[in-house]
Amino acid sequence: MDSVRAMTYNVRVDTPEDGEDGWTYRRDAVAGTIRYHDPGVLGLQEPLAGQLADVRERLERYRFVGRSRGSGEGVGEHVPIGYDADRFALVDDETFWLSETPTVAGSVGWDGAHPRVCTRARLRERASGDELELYCVHLDHEGRTARERGAELVRERAAASAVPTIVLGDFNCEAGDPAHDVLTRTLRDARDIATYDHGPNTTRTDYRRLRPEWTIDHVLVSDAWTVDSRAACSDQYGDGRYPSDHLPVVVDLS
Repeated sequence: MDSVRAMTYNVRVDTPEDGEDGWTYRRDAVAGTIRYHDPGVLGLQEPLAGQLADVRERLERYRFVGRSRGSGEGVGEHVPIGYDADRFALVDDETFWLSETPTVAGSVGWDGAHPRVCTRARLRERASGDELELYCVHLDHEGRTARERGAELVRERAAASAVPTIVLGDFNCEAGDPAHDVLTRTLRDARDIATYDHGPNTTRTDYRRLRPEWTIDHVLVSDAWTVDSRAACSDQYGDGRYPSDHLPVVVDLS
């Protein structure tokens, strides 16, 4: 394939504590942000089943795959992979838990605070027949060991892929953290190698303001890719609010 645009976006879990920044007030802005940037493939973090249904309803061109992190189907947060179904066909997908028992649903790894999962999808471009593999991950926000060991599980699988590979998500750590370093042993951070980099030096917000110098959302790529551009996208809506407490990160690959 000649090129593809990839996006990672933590859309913030639906929780009543967010008040006027709750999901029902911002879901159209989240979907509108995705629609405007028009990724061919994307990974989301934190949506509950109802949130994912809202996104699907608003973005009919996309198909989404991935199980929730809980022990029951649809229980808890998801880290789904989405793709433009007009352009790509799904070859296969899986969800594995970032724990000592990756096939055990709901398992919590090492010193982690919550179950954490990675969604993997292999996609085939309909026009060319070319394939790519995408990994979407949300590493633990508390457990340092859980982040590192979870990152190693993802790295091992991505390194074994025989097709161009993208690993993206909310790593809950910045570049230079041990978990990020684990992944960049065999992958490259798009921000480091992009021909053009755009946007603020952060991927976090408090809905009204950027939270400076806190870039924890990343896109990593295998050697098969050239990174033409990378951007942290500071789209706002309404009275100047951000649609989530994270900014989406968009990369153009060829």
